[in-house]
Amino acid sequence: MSARGRAAAGALLLLTLAGCGSDGTDDGAAPSSAPSVQNTTAACPDQPDAPASGGEVLADVTVDCLGGGWLAFGRAQGAPTVVNLWASWCGPCREELPLVQQLADEAGDRLRVLGLVSQDPASNGLAFAADAGVTMPTGVDEEGELAIEQGLRGLPYTYFLHADGSIAHLQLRPVTSLEELRGLVTEHLGVRL
Repeated sequence: MSARGRAAAGALLLLTLAGCGSDGTDDGAAPSSAPSVQNTTAACPDQPDAPASGGEVLADVTVDCLGGGWLAFGRAQGAPTVVNLWASWCGPCREELPLVQQLADEAGDRLRVLGLVSQDPASNGLAFAADAGVTMPTGVDEEGELAIEQGLRGLPYTYFLHADGSIAHLQLRPVTSLEELRGLVTEHLGVRL
């Protein structure tokens, strides 16, 4: 996706999440009965402007983030990175996501931990992130483009990426404990938490 396309998609996402006509003036529109959901996620981090290298890499997919910014997969990450694909409709994701958030809380600057709402609207991801206490940077891939390009079915999945963007490991089943997640980080990325 081009920079112009990312900017347009980002503006559309912000308008969708923020709503329009909220300045108190009567614009003729019926008041919304849906409560607004506060975004709890951080903006996505800057990434190096370099393609991924060093082995198998993710598809070149770029997504906007709930907290602002964007994520580009198939690119260098700049730090060892964990990317957890989840959706609000996914039962195992609801159990696993708090563990991924705990990892993000522990990681500091040794490890980048990111979420990716996949195959789910941004509004659902935003609401579930708020309910689950998710604060880590989280991208939105409503159509599941990354999962489709990678040949994945169902959710959740967790990618472990080297700083150069190459895939170190793909976790195909849900993680059931923080200790298991720490062990995978140590084993596949060489980072001890």
